[in-house]
Amino acid sequence: MIKQFIRLEWKSFTRSASFKVNLALKILMLLGALFGILYFLALGVWAYFLIEKKISPNPLGVINRFLIFYLLADLVMRYFLQKMPILNIKPLLYLPLTKNQVVSFGINKTILSFFNIIHAFFFIPFSIVMLFKGHPFINVLGWHVAILGLIYCNNFINIFVNNKDVIFYTVVGIIIVLGASIYYDLFDVTVYTAPVFQAFYDMPYLAITSIILAFILYKMAFNYFRKNFYLDAGLAKKVDIAQTDNMTWLDRFGSVSTFLKNDIKLIRRNKRSKTTVLMSVLFIFYGLLFFTGSIEAYDGPFWRVFAGIFVSGGFLFSFGQFVPSWDSSYYPLMMSQNIRYREYLESKWFLMVIATIVTTLLASFYLYFGWQAYAAVVVGAIYNIGVNSHIVLWGGAYIKTPIDLTSNKKAFGDKKAFNVKTLLLTIPKLLLPMVIYALGHFLHGEVLGFLLVAVFGLIGFMFKNKVFEIIEKIYKTEKYKTLAAYKQKN
Repeated sequence: MIKQFIRLEWKSFTRSASFKVNLALKILMLLGALFGILYFLALGVWAYFLIEKKISPNPLGVINRFLIFYLLADLVMRYFLQKMPILNIKPLLYLPLTKNQVVSFGINKTILSFFNIIHAFFFIPFSIVMLFKGHPFINVLGWHVAILGLIYCNNFINIFVNNKDVIFYTVVGIIIVLGASIYYDLFDVTVYTAPVFQAFYDMPYLAITSIILAFILYKMAFNYFRKNFYLDAGLAKKVDIAQTDNMTWLDRFGSVSTFLKNDIKLIRRNKRSKTTVLMSVLFIFYGLLFFTGSIEAYDGPFWRVFAGIFVSGGFLFSFGQFVPSWDSSYYPLMMSQNIRYREYLESKWFLMVIATIVTTLLASFYLYFGWQAYAAVVVGAIYNIGVNSHIVLWGGAYIKTPIDLTSNKKAFGDKKAFNVKTLLLTIPKLLLPMVIYALGHFLHGEVLGFLLVAVFGLIGFMFKNKVFEIIEKIYKTEKYKTLAAYKQKN
């Protein structure tokens, strides 16, 4: 039976319309995984010695102190990046397979996930170093097994959290509150959690508790999906009751207003689009890495423009790169109507411009770090409106990824978003403004650098109509390829 499942997985991969893209992405993902493994391996080998030399003569105590944040951060990363196979088993309902077999296969696939295996490349070398340093074998083994059990607890918890945003935001809130409490010396949660992890070392037999907990969570996940394993029940999409909102204030935009209203309703009513808005808000604080001097490598003047592009363009990048994928569920119907492509694209452009202006106003607190910081945000916004707004729309024509609006998965991107054309388009989006600023900076200082970036943005805005004619032709050329891609369910 396992061979049958593996054969179906292989056919699903090779018969996909994006097989070539998948293959290239798998190779790149493999290289990325190898770098990640090497990084964790090096960290596992040298962490003990570095902590012993720089921080404390008790490296295990330091690790135990911060393990709570390690596990919470792991849970957050899984939520965004780990794919849940259990969500892709609906087609198996039509095959002569028992529900227990299908659900077991789906959950067991997560056990072999990269997000579980990569931790071994840190904890195994670290445990071996502990043995060489004279720690008793049985104590190290108990501690190691206990941490392994907790990592798999995260794996099964993620299956439940996958469809429950409230739990995810609660975890993120806990991390922020606990981290801030430690930073401002208000409350140190590690005083209470570190002894728990230390107990796994001092009393190795306690490791069985984490294994039992992982097994309980596995059975809970199995029973949950086994109970809701029906086409017309647990796997059915949730349908919310729509509320009428005419949004007449948008009528000032003329014929474009119809599309604008649809986009705003889409953002307000769907999980994935709400996550995109949240991500764009978080982008506002990205500049703190560059403008506060907290990271020495980012302290150069050229990085200010780079940060300004991201601070003001969070929504533009996260929303704009998936035009027209946001409308993939009804895109074929829309293309059969008598509408102008130009109006459709302009509505997306207006939405990104409005969001960029609002974000720039919200980011005015960067004046606290000097006029140069906020000037970088402002000129970044001008460049985003005049140049990058056109580029992301242009790149969207080549990203044929249907979006599930009810799910947060792939909120940071998608494998089909990678191709040579979209890769080349990142150059004028991110590198070109830095080069333009560098020319002005070396010629006459930072003021000229900022002015040149702003001028390029204004020039792009002036040629908006001409650029939109080019983009419209590209969308029409890619129209039928896009329609075919949206029909792909895998």
